[in-house]
Amino acid sequence: MKNIVIVGSGGFAKETKWLIDRIKQDSGQWNFCGYIDKETAKENVLGDDAYLLNACEKLYVAIAIGNPRTRMQLYQKYRSNKYIWFPNLIDPSVDSLDGVEMGEGNIICANSVFTVDIRMGNFNIINLGCTVGHDTQIGDFNTINPGTNISGNVRIGNMADIGTGTKIIQGRAIEDGAVTGAGAVVIKDIPCCALAVGVPSVVKKIIKNDDG
Repeated sequence: MKNIVIVGSGGFAKETKWLIDRIKQDSGQWNFCGYIDKETAKENVLGDDAYLLNACEKLYVAIAIGNPRTRMQLYQKYRSNKYIWFPNLIDPSVDSLDGVEMGEGNIICANSVFTVDIRMGNFNIINLGCTVGHDTQIGDFNTINPGTNISGNVRIGNMADIGTGTKIIQGRAIEDGAVTGAGAVVIKDIPCCALAVGVPSVVKKIIKNDDG
């Protein structure tokens, strides 16, 4: 079995532990070692970022942080250590990944469905019960929350945060840093760093990120 740790110890980190347990029951692949968190006194926390930066044996790492920008920043911090590897974690119930190309560090949760000719980058979270249609392109560090339905030929950029139950019709583009509210129905493209809410969705504002 391969040793794996989870970065974070909040709700999604616990769900990622559950996902790892499900993979272990299915294939026996993973040995869960513990969590990485700045609050080192928490139960099952091995240490903070220094634990990973100082690792000197091969270790697999899942970054289970929902915020896209934070997830990217943590990856940029850890990637300098050659002993750290970032696996794709895919729940055994996911159907099906035969027609999907993907990078590294993706977390794909239970009961999600992918069809054909889908391309996905790195460090995306596809949460519970999502559907992704044909010829869709998903970039890096996106968070797609539970129950999202993505139709065919959709393009999602980088670091988007797609709210629970969002529905995106065919052929739309979700640009970098965009956010949709829960239950939004996206019938028009959403520009970079915009918040879109409602049925159908309407752009409400442009979001300022930490870099201004």
